[in-house]
Amino acid sequence: MNITNVMLWMMKSAYEQTTIKKVAKLLRHLERNCNTQEPEEVKLYIAKKLCSNGHKQNLIEAYACFIRSLGLTWEQANNGAKQPFYERYSKKRKAPKEELIDFLINHARIEMALKLSISKDLGQRPKELTWLTLKDIDLSTGIVSITGAKHTIGREGKLRTKSLELLKIIILKKGLTQNSHIYNGTSENLGNNYRHYRNRIADEFNMPELKQISLYDFRRFKASHAYELTRHNLIHVKQLLGHKHIEQTEHYISIFSEKSINWVPVVCTTQAEIEQAIETT
Repeated sequence: MNITNVMLWMMKSAYEQTTIKKVAKLLRHLERNCNTQEPEEVKLYIAKKLCSNGHKQNLIEAYACFIRSLGLTWEQANNGAKQPFYERYSKKRKAPKEELIDFLINHARIEMALKLSISKDLGQRPKELTWLTLKDIDLSTGIVSITGAKHTIGREGKLRTKSLELLKIIILKKGLTQNSHIYNGTSENLGNNYRHYRNRIADEFNMPELKQISLYDFRRFKASHAYELTRHNLIHVKQLLGHKHIEQTEHYISIFSEKSINWVPVVCTTQAEIEQAIETT
């Protein structure tokens, strides 16, 4: 099996780079463990493999890419037999507590703190953060134009005061222009950098619970927090995340306990005080 040719075919077929890398990794695994020239052997290996149905389906779909790269259908390559399908079981990750997210932000160096603070405010995908440029952000209002990834819809978000202050420091420090990206790298590199930082902080402060927080959990926190603040307005959260189908949104929402959001009464007497109270909510 020429995996390089499969990757070139996927590239020409407009697959995302992250998808191409994932398929190549899965194909290398199949090549090490079974005869990939025989679809029946591949199917048998996957069927017997001790793993989740989701991983089995990923292996099947990766092998299907190899078959399509040869100009064949699954049925043509396997004597008319249909492609196997493994049903994925739904499992929901719980959104992290705000105090843990804030702990990670407050103990990070300024550049990582900015990325995490933006992720907390916007709830964007890591991929969408790599596309974000300075011209997408209104520095006076904090309004951000987000380009949607993975079939999500482009939308607007809003940065809070803390994120804007960090951003302005970075602009001066690095001499950013309107076309400068907030993060110059891939989503894969961003994830790796975050995991190294998170694990170091978790070990340094003896807080193993921090290691359970993935970069995507910032998106889950934003969804769950907004759901709670809007008194369970699922449509609002769907628009916030850029989902096309509300079923996608439901996977991101956790029901916080009553003590997870602390409501602090604020007395406002001027319009400026009202705006400040809304900003810090």
